[in-house]
Amino acid sequence: VGKPGLDGHSNGAEQIAVRASETGMDVIYDGIRLTPAQIVESTIENNPHAIGLSILSGSHVSLVRDVINLLKEAGKGDIPVIVGGIIPDDDVNVLRQMGVTKIYTPKNFRLNDMMAEIVTLMGSGHDINIA
Repeated sequence: VGKPGLDGHSNGAEQIAVRASETGMDVIYDGIRLTPAQIVESTIENNPHAIGLSILSGSHVSLVRDVINLLKEAGKGDIPVIVGGIIPDDDVNVLRQMGVTKIYTPKNFRLNDMMAEIVTLMGSGHDINIA
């Protein structure tokens, strides 16, 4: 779990990381103000089963595009990318077309439901490790 860009509002990402950990997932919280390259570096180092990005700054399209492109260049393009934040409805399809697996907005405030969806997304037989 990480926050790319200049967004310093970490509360949502931290809540997700804590709740995922309490659910039994191995979570790596990389913090705030990360570059897309730093997120991909962490992915290479930790080999997670999913990547969670929290973006409240409005720059979600460009940041996610950069992360996904760098993941593909690093041979990690098959790792599901989950994005949460303030995302206008018009941008949801843009992110999905880029390859984002799941998108959460403030409408999705039930953490337990989110965790269940992520577990389902990972499928059976996976040791869940969200970076």
